[in-house]
Amino acid sequence: MDLESRVRAAGLRPTRQRVALAGLLFAPGNRHVSAEELHEEAVSAGVRVSLATVYNTLHQFTEVGMLRILPVEGSKTYFDTNTSDHHHFFVEGENRLVDIPEGPVTVSNLPEPPENMEISHVDILVRLRPKAKPLR
Repeated sequence: MDLESRVRAAGLRPTRQRVALAGLLFAPGNRHVSAEELHEEAVSAGVRVSLATVYNTLHQFTEVGMLRILPVEGSKTYFDTNTSDHHHFFVEGENRLVDIPEGPVTVSNLPEPPENMEISHVDILVRLRPKAKPLR
């Protein structure tokens, strides 16, 4: 399915900017990107788009299920093109997200949700940093 059709199938109007941003997001395969990073890529690719439009488009894509939002650092948010249930490593100092390979990640003893609520999913973010060098 081409990008214009994919945007339309998600219930969004395939504007020039949405289709161009979708091309940058989905062409390289699964990835994690911030609005600022996508804006830089768009400008470098010659796409005339404001940072506000990038934010709005990313949130619209998230609302229709094309992206998954990952809040990482206070005001820092990443968007994941892989919308399946999976978990992440966050490499501190590099501000980089990496998918945790599928495997035996389990969560136990989750609290009971409030009345009339259910848990939709659990996101696990494991923070990584380089090991400290031993003192001599």
